[in-house]
Amino acid sequence: MTPDLFGAAPTQVPLAERLRPAKLDEVVGQAKLLGPGQPLRVAVERRQLHSMILWGPPGVGKTTLARLLVQASGLPFIAISAVLGGVKDIREAVEQAKVHGRAAVFVDEVHRFNKAQQDAFLPHVESGLFVFIGATTENPSFEVNSALLSRATVHVLEPLDRSDLVQLFERGCALLGVLWTDDARDALIAYADGDARRMLNALDNVSSTATADVDTAHLQQTLGAQLRRFDKGGDQYYDAMSALHKSVRGSDPDASLYWFARLLDGGADPRYLARRLVRMASEDIGLADPRALRMALDASEVYERLGSPEGELALAQATVYLAVAAKSNAAYLAYKAVRAFVAQDASRPVPLHLRNAPTRLMKGLGMGDGYRYAHDEPDAFAAGERYLPEGVPEDLRFYEPTDRGLEGKIAEKLARLRDANARARDLLTPKA
Repeated sequence: MTPDLFGAAPTQVPLAERLRPAKLDEVVGQAKLLGPGQPLRVAVERRQLHSMILWGPPGVGKTTLARLLVQASGLPFIAISAVLGGVKDIREAVEQAKVHGRAAVFVDEVHRFNKAQQDAFLPHVESGLFVFIGATTENPSFEVNSALLSRATVHVLEPLDRSDLVQLFERGCALLGVLWTDDARDALIAYADGDARRMLNALDNVSSTATADVDTAHLQQTLGAQLRRFDKGGDQYYDAMSALHKSVRGSDPDASLYWFARLLDGGADPRYLARRLVRMASEDIGLADPRALRMALDASEVYERLGSPEGELALAQATVYLAVAAKSNAAYLAYKAVRAFVAQDASRPVPLHLRNAPTRLMKGLGMGDGYRYAHDEPDAFAAGERYLPEGVPEDLRFYEPTDRGLEGKIAEKLARLRDANARARDLLTPKA
């Protein structure tokens, strides 16, 4: 390799590339797929490579694994990047595969291809010309066409665990000839968050600037704000947000705080967390504890005034309150049910007695006649009055309160009122 115009030395091969496994036995992690008797290990041993989608977060070895699987199968390997490629690249892959009779076609970031581009693979997968291998960080259920997905087995790759990352860390340090303190190593592994490529790139960069053993101070100085650990637009972010919501719904304050802190640590916008807390207060707590909604709104307002990090405490406080509050989704279910009913029902007219009659003409048409002003009735309740349009069953129920928290008292009150309605209407019903 010749130097550039300025005489600079050739660029060194990145550490992650230098440590890339040359055979399956060198792969670190993914024992659930590559261990004895596991799906991909069996496929390799039988030399029966099948079409597949490798789904997992960045830096867990999807591309490496695809290359090694194809290498073990003996098929030609054709790689396409969905970020840079298009239908033209697929046509070229078809021609190459025809020359060999059959080939394995690897598509990196397959979720970046649109529907038409993904459909272009189908006839060649069905004919057997292609063994299709796609790699994606996004959920294939949403990002890969159902037709292509039905012809491929989805294999889920997991983030590397601590022991896997320690093993790679030691290999890297041995290759670089640099020593790290245990604290710095642990901080780097936490930063990597299961991503081998991220760890090895950081190990390479930090080691190259070290003048002595690498400690946590040097690590912090070199990486700085990069220590945030996940892309807030990816699946990992939404999975963590889902875990927070389910922990609050499940009344586990410790798990709720854990996921709240994980999201902040990963770079989540506290304002978005505040909006989610407001949603939880309405969806999962509702009238069982109406204070929860006010607590979530107050926490959001406090954060707007104080910002980070001071305002985060108010959000954490609201998270704990929502987790320990009485739970009810009765109002949420009632709203969904009434929306569905109204969408399929006719546009029924408002009953005359419920209409306003501000003019003589409207009064002459009977609007407002017979309306009973509830405050003039015993207990401010007009027993027997009807408020639903004609034709809608009077016993129709959308809101069914639970017996938890304040809703228990609401349930008791509604039972009393419904009983009073039934008795009043029975008196008004002509006897046979």
